[in-house]
Amino acid sequence: MSNQRTLSVLVENSPGVLARIAALFSRRGYNIDSLAVGPTEDPNISRMTIVIDIQGHALEQVIAQTDKLINVLSIVELDPIASVQRELLLVKVTTTAQTRSQVLETVQLFRAKVVDVAKDAVTIEATGNSEKIHALLRVLEPYGIKELVQSGLVAMERGLKPGSTGNTSSND
Repeated sequence: MSNQRTLSVLVENSPGVLARIAALFSRRGYNIDSLAVGPTEDPNISRMTIVIDIQGHALEQVIAQTDKLINVLSIVELDPIASVQRELLLVKVTTTAQTRSQVLETVQLFRAKVVDVAKDAVTIEATGNSEKIHALLRVLEPYGIKELVQSGLVAMERGLKPGSTGNTSSND
């Protein structure tokens, strides 16, 4: 049984922050299953989405120790139901004249898209939750996966940020 937890960490956008956070997990003996880092709406702040297989007291300790790091602004565990979670997949699949139409049907079925076509392969882009990405890979595997790259999970809480009015239009 997996104890995967998703942590959303807001950090100052400065050199060395990623290394310090990764070192904290490493020192504690925890492997990071997925890590995605990128800018937020504020160029001075980055969001790290960390997926780790951990539970209970150990999770509480890791959260508390991460929160104590100087460049960490906030850390929360994201509830899978109360958050939007997505991954990006680029996968190059072997195709022949006989299998190309089947692969293209699979692409449509999974609401993915073809981003490159070659004589003997197609490159597919898919976004979705981890289950969708893994299901697509299982269906494509019999055709022959030549190459793939998968982003780490990116996630955020559903709804408005605390203190937000939700009014995105102006009455000028």
